[in-house]
Amino acid sequence: MSQKEKSLSRTGGAYIPPARLRLMQEAIKDKNSKEFQRLYWESLKKSINGQINKVNISNIAIIVRELLKENLIRGMGLFCRSVMSAQAASPTFTHVYAALIAIINTKFPQIGELLLHRLVNQFRRAYLRNDKPLCISIVKFFAHLINQRVCHEILALELMSLFLENHTDDSVELVVAFIKEVGKGVIEICPKPMNEIFETLRHILQDGKIDKRVQYMIEVLLAIRKDKFKDHPIVIPELDLVEESEKITHLVEIHAKVDPRENLNVFQFDENFEENQKKYESVKKKILEEDSDEESDEDAEDDDEEEDDEEEENESSNQVIDMTEMNTVALRRTIYLTFQSSLDFEECAHKLLKLQLKDKQIEELCYLTIDCCAQQRTYIKFYGLLAQRFCSLGQEYVGYFSKVFGECYEKIHRFLDTNKLRNVAKFFAHLLFTDSIEWTVLSCIEMTEDKTNSSGRVFVKILFQELAEYMGIVKLNERVKDPTLQKAFEGLFPRDNPRNTRFAINFFTLIGLGPLTDDLRVHLEMMPPAHQSKPEKTSHKSSSKSKK
Repeated sequence: MSQKEKSLSRTGGAYIPPARLRLMQEAIKDKNSKEFQRLYWESLKKSINGQINKVNISNIAIIVRELLKENLIRGMGLFCRSVMSAQAASPTFTHVYAALIAIINTKFPQIGELLLHRLVNQFRRAYLRNDKPLCISIVKFFAHLINQRVCHEILALELMSLFLENHTDDSVELVVAFIKEVGKGVIEICPKPMNEIFETLRHILQDGKIDKRVQYMIEVLLAIRKDKFKDHPIVIPELDLVEESEKITHLVEIHAKVDPRENLNVFQFDENFEENQKKYESVKKKILEEDSDEESDEDAEDDDEEEDDEEEENESSNQVIDMTEMNTVALRRTIYLTFQSSLDFEECAHKLLKLQLKDKQIEELCYLTIDCCAQQRTYIKFYGLLAQRFCSLGQEYVGYFSKVFGECYEKIHRFLDTNKLRNVAKFFAHLLFTDSIEWTVLSCIEMTEDKTNSSGRVFVKILFQELAEYMGIVKLNERVKDPTLQKAFEGLFPRDNPRNTRFAINFFTLIGLGPLTDDLRVHLEMMPPAHQSKPEKTSHKSSSKSKK
C-alpha cells in the first residue's frame, strides 16, 4: 500500500464526506484487510447515527428498512449507543425510539437484550451519582420499552419499590413520572402490586413530610389514575406496529448482573469479515422480502374491500399455523417465567390469556402446569386454582386436563419420587372437587390386585383422602353412589369378581374410607357362598398344578 493510501485510511476520528469515504473503500481491493474494515466501520457508524437522528412517527417504517440494510449484528453496539444518546438528547421522542427498538427486537432479539443491559448499567451509575435528569430520562425509556413489551413488567415493579423504599423528594418525583408513562399497562397486568404502590404514595402524601411541589405531583397522579390514564395510553395507534404474537419480551432485573459489552462500541478486526457479511446479506434479504410481501398484501387489501376480508381470513389462518409451529422450548420458557413472575393465579391467568395460545400450545400449557406443580417441594394451591380458572374459561382446557389425567395414571409407576406423586394427586383432587373436569376420568382406574401397582395405589389413596378432606366423607359417598356416575366408578369399586371386590373393600378400609364400600359389602354378602369361594379354589388348583 502506498503512503497516500495509508494516510487516507487513518481518519483519526475526523469527518469524511460520504462520497470520499466510498472512494477510499473502492481504492482498497483486499476486503479482508484491516484498513477496509476500519473504513467500513466508520461508514456503518455514520449510517446508523444518521438514520436514528431522522426517525419520527411518520417515517419509522422507512427508517427501519434502511437500518436493516446495514449490518446491525456487527454494529449492534453502535446502534444501542446511538439510540441511547438520541433518547437522552430528546426525551420527548422516547416513545418513537421504543417503537423502533420493538421492531428491531423482533428481527434481532440480542439487540433488544443488549440495549436493556446497557440501560440498567447506566441507570445504576446515574442513581448512585444522584444524577436526577439522567435518571428521569432512563426511567422514561424503560417505561416505553415495557409498554412495547420489549422489557418485562417485573422491572417496573422493582424500580417503583426501589424509589419508595427510602423515599426522598427526588425519588418520589421519579416514581410519579414513571407511573404516568407505564401505569396503565402495569395496572392491567399486576393490579395488586400497583394498588400497594398507590397506597404507599397516599401515605406519603398524608404524612406531609415532602415538598409541596412533590405533594401536588402525587395529587395529579392520583387524579390521572381516577381517570384511568385516559391521556396516557399504553401505546399510541401510530406506533403499535408489532403484532402481539411477534413480540419478544426480555426479563431483566435491576439488581441482576448484566453485561453491557462496551467492547462492541469500538472497531474490532474480523478475520472472517467477508463470510460474515454474506451471512448477514442472506438474513437481510429474507427479512426485507418478508416485509415487502406484507406491504404488497396490505396494498392489495386497500384496493379491493371484498378481497380484503378474504385475505384477512387467510392471514389469520396463517397466523394459527405459525403459532402452532412456535419453538416449544421458547414457549415453555415464556410460560414458566409467567408462573414465577405472577403474584397470584388471577394475574398469571391474565398474562397467559394475552398470549392467545392455540390448540397445541394450550396442550403444552396444561402439561407444563402439572409438571411445575409436581416439581414443588409441597403442593402449592396456585397451580390447582390456575387450572380451575382455565377450565372455567374454555372446554378445550377441560379436555386437555382430562387427557393428562389418564396419561399420568398410566405412567404413574415412573413417578419415582413420592413427593411428585403426592402433588399430582392433590392437583387432580382439586379439579375433581371443583368439578373443573368430569368425574368420568376416574374410569381409567381399576382397583384390583392385578391391574394396580404400588404407585397407582398410593396415587388413588392420596386422591380420595384429599377429596374426603375437601368434600367430607358423606358428600363424597353421595358422589360415589350417584347413578349417573356409575360407569366412572365401576373400576374403583368392582363387582365382577368376589376377589376383586374384597381387594377394593380392604383397600378403602385401610386408608380410612371404609364407608365408601358399604354397597360393596352388601353386594358381597348377597352373593351365594359357592360363588364366593369359586375364584379362590380355581386359583388354588392352578397354583398346585404349577408346582407339579
